[in-house]
Amino acid sequence: MREIPAQAVVDAVRDASIRANIELGDDVVEALKRAVELEESDVGRDILEKLLENAAIAREERIPICQDTGVAVLFVELGQGAMVAGDLYQALEEGIRQGYEEGFLRKSVCDPFTRKNTGDNTPIIVHLNLVPGDRLRIWVVPKGGGSENMSRLFMLPPAAGWAGIKEKVVQTVAEAGPNPCPPTIIGVGIGGNFEQSAILAKKSLLRLLGTPNPDPGLAPMEEELLREINRTGVGPQGLGGRVTSLAVHILMMPCHIASLPLAVNIQCHASRHVEIVL
Repeated sequence: MREIPAQAVVDAVRDASIRANIELGDDVVEALKRAVELEESDVGRDILEKLLENAAIAREERIPICQDTGVAVLFVELGQGAMVAGDLYQALEEGIRQGYEEGFLRKSVCDPFTRKNTGDNTPIIVHLNLVPGDRLRIWVVPKGGGSENMSRLFMLPPAAGWAGIKEKVVQTVAEAGPNPCPPTIIGVGIGGNFEQSAILAKKSLLRLLGTPNPDPGLAPMEEELLREINRTGVGPQGLGGRVTSLAVHILMMPCHIASLPLAVNIQCHASRHVEIVL
């Protein structure tokens, strides 16, 4: 059994939360550059170039890509041969608390009714899985409110099939319009149950842009959805154009015979996630 000090978790999560908010991933930057070449609208191209400029300034000056530094979502894989010496959840939360304070990141978590801010961007949201091996793997995923508000979950009848799924995904993006700050990345979760489909949709966003779906049956579905979404004409920042979304990512698992769960998790162009392996 390999022991991982809780302080190592705190330090790694603190640093990752800061990096995630100021360094736009190279995969997203490259996708935005490709989008500039594809976009036919003058306004759309100008917006995409401004997004690239904004990302460069954020990285150079060590300031947030966006003022909305999000709710802290953490996907955690704990190897069964590893043990955290201390409270894992408290270590994760303390890392976020320190990162948002030291990185001068906006604290956005509040009471649902009084709207009083908790003051340190906690509590956090953790999805924990036990896996083989002796490593602790953590993805720190700050998720902004604008794109999260436009996400949707549907419990479709099984007869809806692929046609029903496609209709709901495209409809969700079209109705969202400018609100999630397009160009977006669309996470789609199919199957599981009510809550699992939403987790699948969000987890799909961790995949690097431009990499193929590991399930060869889902890859052409992603391409078809992306084509249909970009035909809506929503365009960059909702001002019209060819590039509404940069990518569609699908995760799928079996479901109940009476159900066809579908979740659509919209991510803005600032697709922020940093992976840590301890």
